[in-house]
Amino acid sequence: MEHDLIRADEACRILDVSAATLYAYVSRGLLESRPGPDHRSRCYRRDEVERLAQSRRAGRGAAGGAAQSLDRGLPVLQTRISLIRAEGPYYRGRSAIEAARSGATLEDVARTLWECGAADPFATVPSAAWPASVAAFAGDTTLPPLERAMAAIPLLGLQVRHSFSLSPAVRRDIAALLLRQNAALLIGGATAAAPVHRQLAEAWSPGDARLIEVVRTALVLCAEHELNVSAFAARVVASTGAHLHATVCSGLAALSGPRHGGATARAHAVIEAGGDAIAARWQRGDDLPGFGHALYPHGDPRAAALLALLREQHDGRPTMRELDALISRAEDASGLRPNLDLALAALCHLYALPVISALVLFATGRLAGWLAHALEQQEQGRLIRPRAQYTGAQPDDAPRD
Repeated sequence: MEHDLIRADEACRILDVSAATLYAYVSRGLLESRPGPDHRSRCYRRDEVERLAQSRRAGRGAAGGAAQSLDRGLPVLQTRISLIRAEGPYYRGRSAIEAARSGATLEDVARTLWECGAADPFATVPSAAWPASVAAFAGDTTLPPLERAMAAIPLLGLQVRHSFSLSPAVRRDIAALLLRQNAALLIGGATAAAPVHRQLAEAWSPGDARLIEVVRTALVLCAEHELNVSAFAARVVASTGAHLHATVCSGLAALSGPRHGGATARAHAVIEAGGDAIAARWQRGDDLPGFGHALYPHGDPRAAALLALLREQHDGRPTMRELDALISRAEDASGLRPNLDLALAALCHLYALPVISALVLFATGRLAGWLAHALEQQEQGRLIRPRAQYTGAQPDDAPRD
């Protein structure tokens, strides 16, 4: 709402910083600025400013640093899986952007993330038939994709005789089967040995070579992104010693929330509303789903790579021109650039796919990363058990009867 916006001088007062520092916070993605009433000044959302001020106060001292660590703050654990830099994520030291551009498949990326070496866990041809326990609903496309997968995967785990095996080779074989099964469940198809990107593209638009290529690219870019919410959830579950099917379900459950995987649907709604609604939305103080990323203040390279391919495929088409105009208006109004959610939503918009397809792409690709975190955490053999800072009533202050 309009009254939630404050001027720069008020934001500086709350934060106890200079104007230069305030602008630095904006450039680092810690705050968002909005056009002021005269379109020359800038305004800021009061709740964002107050939240940042609270984080700065909490950050003084070891306990405060720990408190910040769960919200894109201090690192909470060590990993060899992925690295996030301004130019994009790296999968075990290899650029995800370059992997996508060079023709890598999701299976190729999974082999890298899981450190398979010379062994190929995807060499085994999976059975196309679903076990009786899930056959009744595994192909039921009237069910939502994530719910269908979350219902089936625990039951599929019961069919795996070595589900608790500590053998690296066995666990990577299970991971490969899970990646294929999850993809099949998300599209309501049968498990197959064909590359996952082909399975998805053929299910949505048979024979469309362009869609096959863009789906492959999207899956590679979605595969892993450090300790995002769903990866952290999967890693916590894995730390208990739970089998890989359980860790995958925890990742899917976390992804189902509107602030994580559901962001693709919100970004799609922005595209459907059109560019004319962008400036008014931003000036009202509303957010812009699909734009901006706290880890990429100068733009999400994953989105840039996927959008570049979409422009190449749809050059000169009215839908692409309209999408580019919307992106340009969003950046003019807010200074924010597209993130991966917007790019996935754009893919669905340009190919006239149901909006849920963006979430299916995300969940299919990101499963490779969840499994990498589960494998790494269980190989470390440590339980993840953070402490909480209690802020409730003290025992001596509790009312007595």
